[in-house]
Amino acid sequence: MNGLSPLSVQEIMASDPAHMPMERAPEWMEGAAYVIDRFVPLDEAAVPITDLGLVRADAVYDVVSVSRGQFFRLADHQARFARSCDRMELSNPFAQAEEAALLNELVARTGLKDAYVWWAVTRGANLPHPSDRLHAERFQNRFYAFVIPYVFIKDDADRQAGIHLHVSKDYIRIPANAIDPRAKNFCSLDLNMSLMEAGAAGAGWSVLTDGNNVLTEAPGSNIFVVRENRIMTPELGCLEGITRLTTLELCAEIGLSIEVGTVTVDDLVTADEAFLTSSAGGILPVSIVNDQPICQGSGPVSTRIHNLYWEKRWAGWHGTPVDYEAVS
Repeated sequence: MNGLSPLSVQEIMASDPAHMPMERAPEWMEGAAYVIDRFVPLDEAAVPITDLGLVRADAVYDVVSVSRGQFFRLADHQARFARSCDRMELSNPFAQAEEAALLNELVARTGLKDAYVWWAVTRGANLPHPSDRLHAERFQNRFYAFVIPYVFIKDDADRQAGIHLHVSKDYIRIPANAIDPRAKNFCSLDLNMSLMEAGAAGAGWSVLTDGNNVLTEAPGSNIFVVRENRIMTPELGCLEGITRLTTLELCAEIGLSIEVGTVTVDDLVTADEAFLTSSAGGILPVSIVNDQPICQGSGPVSTRIHNLYWEKRWAGWHGTPVDYEAVS
């Protein structure tokens, strides 16, 4: 690996003083939430049982991470969330600046320096007259959000060794002309069931295709394939990932050739390296695909991008500092 090894990110977060949380009241330190119109400690948060986000998966959401007290690419996440709302004909009750202030206050209430920040807009309660359901503007859409300590898909050991990835045989990604995958939405049973399939196969994570041997995305993650310093990632059938965008920028910065287009299962199983990208953990190397080794541990390209991702964001790249005094 050219002398490089992946940074032990979880270990750093657990031991470096720059990551230590601010002192807060006990009821807020495990997490905070915003439910429709009020802030509450996480264990008091609940969704009304008739909300169509719950009973019909009629909602969009987004996730932004905080590390060393800084949101990463907050404006990009907010812009994607706005596009998701537009694509699903949902109306965010908050303007962008109001939304940013609300998310900041949630983090400030917890005092967390490393946090997972989730928010959503749901369709809201069902309407009394069936004909009203034909008109998106007649619903009262609802806003929900919560903050918890930073979430990792996998741990430091997995980033060192690389994970075993299973290409789903039983499930395909929902077609784009059924549900637009560019909108981060609640309709994810295809992704979730592929994880169960991967677990039964002894793998550590899954990735889905479009049913024609073309890769789309993994649960909560985009996928990248590396061959001879050429980086490939799917263009269609996948979320417009913010960590995906970041990875494309990092690849360009270090002079790697990038192809955003069609990536097949054959490209993956014959790759020099592969990795997943997500807000929940950054860069996750793949060492085995369908029981076939493709790389020994985290390969040199994956390791370089992984380390650069964390080094740059901890130095403030694309960062928005949390205002920990902004608690109403």
